[in-house]
Amino acid sequence: MESTNFVLNFLEWLMSFEPKALILSASAIGAGFAMIAGIGPGIGQGYAAGKGAEAVSRNPKSQRETTMVMLLGAAVAETSGILALVVALIMLFGNPLVDLEGAALIIMASAIGAGLSMIAGIGPGVGQGYAAGKGTEAVGKRPKLQSQIVRTMLVGQAVAQTTGIYALVISLVLLFANPLIKL
Repeated sequence: MESTNFVLNFLEWLMSFEPKALILSASAIGAGFAMIAGIGPGIGQGYAAGKGAEAVSRNPKSQRETTMVMLLGAAVAETSGILALVVALIMLFGNPLVDLEGAALIIMASAIGAGLSMIAGIGPGVGQGYAAGKGTEAVGKRPKLQSQIVRTMLVGQAVAQTTGIYALVISLVLLFANPLIKL
C-alpha cells in the first residue's frame, strides 16, 4: 500500500514539471543509455587486436595480411557503436519527441526506451569482434587463403549485426513513428 502511494506521489511530483523539460531530461538519460552499447565494440575490437598480435608473433611474415584483416574486422565490429552514437546524437540534437503533443510520461518513456534498446548493440560488437579475431588468427596461419577467410568473416559479421539493426529499428520507431502516443 505504501509503495503504491510512493509511486503515485512520485508520478504526481514528476508531472508538476514542464513537459518539455521532462522530455529533454528523459532524452538525455536515453542518450546515455544508448552509449552503453559501446561496450560490445570495445571488447570485440580488443579481442581482434589481441588475436592480430598473437598471429603476427607466430608468423611475422604474414604481418601485412594479418593487420589488414584485423583492421577490417575491427572496423565492422564498431558498427553497433556507431548506430548507438547516431541514436544518441538524434536525441541530443534533432529530437523529434520534444515538440510532440501527447502524454509527457509516454513521450519520456519513449526517449528512455529508444536509448535502452540500443544496448542490444553489445552483442553484435562482441560477436563481430570475435569473428574478426578468428579471421585474423586464420590469416596469420594461412595468409594465402586471405580472400576466402575475409569473405567468410564478413558474412558472419553481417549475420551477427542483425540484433543491432533490430535495436536501431525499435529506437527509430520510438523516436519518429511512435504508435504509443496515439493510444
